[in-house]
Amino acid sequence: MNQLPVQPAWRLTDCPEQQRWLVEGLWSEQAVGIIGGEPKCGKSFLALDLTVAVAAGIPCLRRFMVRHPGRVLLYPAEDALHIVRRRLDGICAAAGVDLTQLDVQVITAPSLRLDLEADRARLDATVARLKPRLLVLDPFVRLHRIDENLSGDVAPLLAFLRELQRRYAIAVAVVHHAKKGAGTIRAGQALRGSSEFHAWGDSNLYLRRDSDDRIVLTVEHRAAAAIPGITLELTQRDKALALEPVQPDMEDPDWGQWVPGQQFELPPPRGRAGTLRRHLHLPGRALLSAGPAD
Repeated sequence: MNQLPVQPAWRLTDCPEQQRWLVEGLWSEQAVGIIGGEPKCGKSFLALDLTVAVAAGIPCLRRFMVRHPGRVLLYPAEDALHIVRRRLDGICAAAGVDLTQLDVQVITAPSLRLDLEADRARLDATVARLKPRLLVLDPFVRLHRIDENLSGDVAPLLAFLRELQRRYAIAVAVVHHAKKGAGTIRAGQALRGSSEFHAWGDSNLYLRRDSDDRIVLTVEHRAAAAIPGITLELTQRDKALALEPVQPDMEDPDWGQWVPGQQFELPPPRGRAGTLRRHLHLPGRALLSAGPAD
């Protein structure tokens, strides 16, 4: 009988800090996870922003640095392809990049079901051929005909995606809905269906609306500290429609003159700078790319 491979714990490889992130602070390198939230909170916009950022090597949400850019494989199971194209064009316009120059490959099959062995084999073969750095599936509910409340039904599908991640050294992001009326429940526990969804993720992003109807992004990681929540807004400028972090007062003397696309290092904690960091919901001295401030 063949035995399982083992090695002493002290020989397990570690990776430098800069190699632990696909998107710094948001998504760990080769992580699987959920982009979850209530309806109409911008889950698909966030998934597409992540897609553009990884493919272009630019900051996600104009703020979070991409450490290892590369090809993205996207399956938009719910939206018409022309809507996906329009959203990608808007995000690219907001980010200042050209969609035609990005390696974003879109699966155009009318159906993909993870509960069918034949479809799992097709997805496996596609990932093996294209070797993406990130696989985005949006949303999970359109990828099966199982009962999402049953752990025994959900676990094998998530296990298959975990196998893809390990076999091909990719990151996997799955868009998933939250329960209705779950605004007061902890974000991960508010995901619809089995608790397997929350437990499965290495990096999870949650969107929900606060009491003032603002979109708030919360982040959690299996193996890293989470950043505090970030307030976002869906902003339209000309033809560009994209999620943007709520910006501070760019006339603040701690910031100096802002230039579009310029990267800022937050000042050390003193005076108004501390207040500024709390407004941004970022730890001190974080690196970001500031967006337009209207």
